[in-house]
Amino acid sequence: MTLEDFFSEHNKVAIGFSGGVDSSYLLYEAIRCGAQVGVYYVSTVFQPAFEREDALRLAASLGVTPTILEPDILSCEEVAANPPDRCYHCKKQIFGAIAAKALEDGYTVLLDGTNASDDAGDRPGMRALRELSVLSPLRICGLTKAEIRRRSREAGLFTWDKPAYACLATRTPAGERLTARALYRTEQAEAALQVMGFDDFRIRHRGDDAVIEVTSAQMQQLFENKHYVTDLLRGRGYRNVLLNLEARTPSV
Repeated sequence: MTLEDFFSEHNKVAIGFSGGVDSSYLLYEAIRCGAQVGVYYVSTVFQPAFEREDALRLAASLGVTPTILEPDILSCEEVAANPPDRCYHCKKQIFGAIAAKALEDGYTVLLDGTNASDDAGDRPGMRALRELSVLSPLRICGLTKAEIRRRSREAGLFTWDKPAYACLATRTPAGERLTARALYRTEQAEAALQVMGFDDFRIRHRGDDAVIEVTSAQMQQLFENKHYVTDLLRGRGYRNVLLNLEARTPSV
C-alpha cells in the first residue's frame, strides 16, 4: 500500500502531531493527498519548549494550525510513579486525550507517526496505540526512518535531519518518581548545552547528579569545556556532573 492509497481510503483523519521527523512527514503527505486533516499537539512537562516551537513552525509552513492540548500528565499516578511500562500509561493518556477531542471535532480515524523502523518489541507505547485503534500509515506502508528523512528533504521540510528526541521523562531511571522540578531542570540544562553547540546528547539524572551522554564526535568538545559545563549544570541545581565515557550512539 502507498500513502496515496491509504489517504484515498481514509480521507478524513486526525493526526497526533509532535513536530518530529515522522509526524511532520505524515502531515505533509496527508495534506498533499488531499485528506481533511485535524492536527493535534499535546504539550506536557515531558516536552521541552523547542519541540513545541518546531511543531508550530512546521505546521505553519504547511498552512495548518494545530489544536494544542495541555493535560496534566503527572496527575496520572501510573505515569508519575515512573514504572518500567510508564510509556504505555503515558501514551494512553496522551492519545486518549487526542481521541476524545478529535471525536468531538468530528474525526473518528486517529493516526500517529510510527514508522517501519520502529521495533514494536521495545516500544511499550505501541500497546496503547493498538488499544486505542490508532493507525500508523508510515508503518503500514513500509516506510523506514531513512526513507522518511530522504522524502522529507526532497519535500523541503526542515525536520528532515532533526535528531530523534525522546521525551524528558526518559532521563529519569525507572522507579524514581517524576517531578515537574526535575523535568524542568533537565530541560534547562539540555537547553544550555544546545546553546554551546552540542546536539544529539542526553543529560540523565541520578538523584541530584547529572550524567552527560554525548556522541564520540563531540566527546573532545565536552572535555575541552568540562569546567564550564560543570559550573553551568551546578548552577541549574545539580550536585555532581558526571560523564558517561561510553559514547552515545547517534540517533537515526
